[in-house]
Amino acid sequence: MVIVVYPKSKKGWTFHINASRHFQRTFSLWSMKKEPDLESALSRNRRWMVNNQIKNIILRCPDQVAHIDHLQKKFKSLDLQGKALNWVKKYPCCFEVYRVNDDYFCQLTKRMKFLVEEEESVIDNQEPFFVKRLTKLLMMSKANRLNVLKINELKRNFGFPDDYLLRILPKYPETFRVVNYTGRRNSMEIELISWDPEIAVSAIEALAKKEGRDPCFSCSLPETWVKSWEKFREFNSTPYISPYKQFEGSIETDKRSIGLVHELLSMTLWKKVSILKLGHFRREFCLPEKLNVLLLKHPGIFYVSNRYQIYTVLLREGYNGSELIEKDPLVVVKEKFGELMQEGLHEYNRRHYLMNLEKKKKKGVIGVVGPERMKKRVSDEEDDDGGGGGDLGGILDAEERKRFYKVLFGDDSK
Repeated sequence: MVIVVYPKSKKGWTFHINASRHFQRTFSLWSMKKEPDLESALSRNRRWMVNNQIKNIILRCPDQVAHIDHLQKKFKSLDLQGKALNWVKKYPCCFEVYRVNDDYFCQLTKRMKFLVEEEESVIDNQEPFFVKRLTKLLMMSKANRLNVLKINELKRNFGFPDDYLLRILPKYPETFRVVNYTGRRNSMEIELISWDPEIAVSAIEALAKKEGRDPCFSCSLPETWVKSWEKFREFNSTPYISPYKQFEGSIETDKRSIGLVHELLSMTLWKKVSILKLGHFRREFCLPEKLNVLLLKHPGIFYVSNRYQIYTVLLREGYNGSELIEKDPLVVVKEKFGELMQEGLHEYNRRHYLMNLEKKKKKGVIGVVGPERMKKRVSDEEDDDGGGGGDLGGILDAEERKRFYKVLFGDDSK
């Protein structure tokens, strides 16, 4: 196999791979100028997502107690490496680990259980908002219906509870119905029964109506970005196209696609989503094949990052620095979980540093790390994502990515 690398631009490269099996494919690797605040916003809840999944695994176990071997088997699906026992021990405020004979078990701490109860209460109160978000999703789709498996990939982005099919849908038979027109097991879909014009209003249209002006996009770039501002003004000079307007295949497809992605991000809890997951809805939402390329053309509206080797698009106007401007009640609860997690992780790292320091003293080691370096080491450990992975810009699947890195770098890791 031969790889030929051609420079495409200052920010991108094109890789052409020629294989003996007549395998040929082009990979476009893109990146956007890194902005520390937004990169921090992207990484802040990385560990929370993993621990939230561990929490859900424990809650589904009998008596809400998980054998450590059971967690270890789930680690692969969580895209984690290493030992599950070592991971949960890093978060003593969240997970309680105990030993029975030679077996280790894990359960939630009392503080975690209180947060779980609070989260369930918020989910119950937020049900009308979940119904509205799901209705909007179906309204934006071409046939007003979406595959259940695809919705499940984004359900946590929109705050839907894991059991939303049983918990929410049966309560609204006049709005939704579950259908399966092909009869295949993986073809179950949620279909919209009634169209509500009051709901079919985008965030951009709602703000424009409130301010008494025509709907248009906003730009969140410094004025010094002259060329980007010029392109944005040119793009914004044409009429806004609502994502709820029936797709007609007009020449303004890019304008509608940008409006649709903007609306989707406005509906998410964290105002961000994986481009790979968005690509799964390309047919239903009539999105372009090279969605990442289109989004990179609009840096004033979106911020695109490849952190953790996963292309993610973030809505700029939803953030002030690294902080969300408006926080959903569910986000507030999840941040409490994050604070509890950080508290335990910091204490774990501090305790292990002191243990290592004591060992060094006993061995007579003179050079000891000072307080500032200790603080930095603890901070570095807390900032580590603890096991990444993902897809190459939403372009490669897992097996293709492994083959690609193996040829290019000698292994399957970046």
